[in-house]
Amino acid sequence: MLSGKGNSGFGWDEHRQMVVAEDVVWNSYISSHKVVSQFRHHNFPYYDQLTSIYAKD
Repeated sequence: MLSGKGNSGFGWDEHRQMVVAEDVVWNSYISSHKVVSQFRHHNFPYYDQLTSIYAKD
């Protein structure tokens, strides 16, 4: 969601630990990726730790 082709418009709010985007960006993405609609209003408190484990070199 935060990287890859066609995923522009998404960002990361470090303070709230959540993915952020304008409504039009979310609506477009959710229309083709139904499973991610749950991520719109939820935070990811372990994002930094998970990216350090799973990030590609």
